[in-house]
Amino acid sequence: MKQKKKSDVAVLLDYAGSHRGLTFLGLFLSAVSMLLSMAPYICIWLVARDLIAVAPDWTRAQDIAQYGWLSFAFAVAGIVLYFAGLMCTHLAAFRTASNIRKQGVAHVMNAPLGWFDANASGLIRGRLDAAAADTETLLAHNLADIVGTITLFIAMLVLMFVFDWRMGCACLLAAVISILTMFAMMGGKNAQIMAEYQAAQDRMTKAGTEYVRGIPVVKIFQQTVYSFKAFQQAIEEYSAKAEHYQADVCRTPQSINLSVTEGAFVFLVPAALFLAPGALATGSFAGFVTDFAFYAVFSAIISTALARIMFASSGIMLAGTALGRIRMVMEAPELKAPERPRAPQGSRVEFRDVSFTYDGAETPALSHVSFTVEPGQTVALVGPSGGGKTTAASLIPRFWDVSSGAVLVGGVDVRDYDMEFLRNSVAVVLQKNVLFSGTILDNLRWGNEEATEEQCMDACKKACAHDFVMNFPKGYETWIEQGGTNVSGGQKQRLCIARALLKNPKVLILDDSTSAVDTATDARIRKAFREEVPVVTKIIIAQRVSAIESADRILVLDDGKVVGFDTHEHLLENNDIYREIYQVQTQGGGDFDGPTPDAIPEGKEA
Repeated sequence: MKQKKKSDVAVLLDYAGSHRGLTFLGLFLSAVSMLLSMAPYICIWLVARDLIAVAPDWTRAQDIAQYGWLSFAFAVAGIVLYFAGLMCTHLAAFRTASNIRKQGVAHVMNAPLGWFDANASGLIRGRLDAAAADTETLLAHNLADIVGTITLFIAMLVLMFVFDWRMGCACLLAAVISILTMFAMMGGKNAQIMAEYQAAQDRMTKAGTEYVRGIPVVKIFQQTVYSFKAFQQAIEEYSAKAEHYQADVCRTPQSINLSVTEGAFVFLVPAALFLAPGALATGSFAGFVTDFAFYAVFSAIISTALARIMFASSGIMLAGTALGRIRMVMEAPELKAPERPRAPQGSRVEFRDVSFTYDGAETPALSHVSFTVEPGQTVALVGPSGGGKTTAASLIPRFWDVSSGAVLVGGVDVRDYDMEFLRNSVAVVLQKNVLFSGTILDNLRWGNEEATEEQCMDACKKACAHDFVMNFPKGYETWIEQGGTNVSGGQKQRLCIARALLKNPKVLILDDSTSAVDTATDARIRKAFREEVPVVTKIIIAQRVSAIESADRILVLDDGKVVGFDTHEHLLENNDIYREIYQVQTQGGGDFDGPTPDAIPEGKEA
């Protein structure tokens, strides 16, 4: 049986969790406040009735003051309850938005890295953070307004037909026309326009984030925002969607809506002219005048009620599209956790006939790769660009799951590990080093939040970072700007290596993480690794020959396949690809990603 799809409100209430009761309490108070707000209009009718009944000797109307005080009391009580209800819905809305963000972040933490490659950080932030903020409006204001307005409309309908149903119908005609115009703006095919509008906003956010991050390049080449075509096109698309909706879709219906609701009294005049002769003939003209006075005043609140409906309806549409964007994050693929996690035995790394293909790719990034790294060994991965080095290293901490075969750490398939235990056992220093705003100690403790200052210093000494840190006036209390913009590339790399060492990992993966470090410092780091962390299994991806020639073994990858796995000396003798790569670097000053001499056409330069 097909499961019934939950409404947007039901989904939001699920996110509210324990604060759902606050939402219901707020809605109840809003409904009661709307009922109380109708009482002053009844008092107005009572005042008009008494005054007309004793005219022209109005001193005989003894209860007018009492009606006035009652009206004032009901109005104040309604305002107090309304604000109390809003306090409840606001508290629930803020907690709900917070829960959405927390659950979203927790979910994407278990998503494979490939999902982040396909979804830019600006897009994820726009979907999760901004969309969660959009839901606040629905829960904090729109739901309360919807419930209050429904209550108000029911009370209005009752009052419209209590005194004179014919005048009530005249007033109701304005409401009917207004609702039809609102449906013309927000219903049918126009509901899709809001989704397109939000999608255009997502693309603009993504392009804007990319542009801001690329400002150094923009400034170097003396470009402007108009030269950044993706950003410019995103802005123009967003502007066109907004202008089309406001100018082409909403202009005529909104004009009719405002004219009808603000002039609802006009519909009452023909009804009064039609009913007046009959009232005179039956001698009930005083009652007729009383009813007319009541409906004349009452028609003024129709525009307010309908405006609340329109505002609430737009909020529901916005929240619906926001939830759709949130679902894109919540439905990100997850790396499945094992039902019964297994404990590892040592730090041996083994690839057993591993193949892996990226989502959307036609050819595999790795094809039937098999090799073993014994505990404490240092193994280097080399090969041409796109050969599969980073992909292979990323499968060890389970950033992705293999398409076939198995990756084992300590004799256990990484898919059978508890994810937190695996990530604590395998430390990775990526190509793109990231430091966060905070002190150097704060950044180091991302590796181990319980680490003492002495332990941080020891890790920095192994990574050859201690000396330059101590040269800062504040030492380890030196503030690091977001992204590490106030330290050099080499300093950033060494701090990231020290941070990884603080995890006390069983396996350490260095993905070209010393590329910005001078050769002498690189040699000291490798020496420290051999002497200080001999039991840690080390897997290194590097472009320098000096960084890998002392490795216990070197794995040569080409086009996702293993074409060599031996020592530096044996590979020079027996492996053509490795020998050519080595010669290009040592003789031509290139790196492992450079073309081999045979790959350079005659008459062309590398």
